Amino acid sequence: MRFNTRTSIPLAAAFMLAFAPLAEAKTMKFWGKLGAEGSAVSNATGQVSGTFNTKTDKVTYKITYSGLTSPVTVAHFHGPAGPGEDAAVMLPIPGPYKSGMTGTLTADAATAKALLAGQTYINLHTAKYPKGETRAQVQFSK
Repeated sequence: MRFNTRTSIPLAAAFMLAFAPLAEAKTMKFWGKLGAEGSAVSNATGQVSGTFNTKTDKVTYKITYSGLTSPVTVAHFHGPAGPGEDAAVMLPIPGPYKSGMTGTLTADAATAKALLAGQTYINLHTAKYPKGETRAQVQFSK
């Protein structure tokens, strides 16, 4: 059998390009510790944990909390922002809002970039603190 470089090399290159994203995709674990947001006077505690799949852009999450001044009215991923910085909503978290809530969302390109850069936080809003009572900066496990 003869090896034809004119057709074999481009075919091999196309094959590698087609399957390269599969090899690079990975699911990354993240976490964050909830604490008082900005000027909120709150004893809120809790944590956020989840995963981000770099191929599907799926974000899974689990949020547990206690000590809020009132029930959560809305929750979001915000960014891009570092710790202590404020930013716009990037990804709404649907209710019902209760400690232990879980879900799966799909991140757009900007949200995926902010997540991977450590520039995203989860914010829980309440009636007493409509701008946010508690937040957790998303950090990836090493």
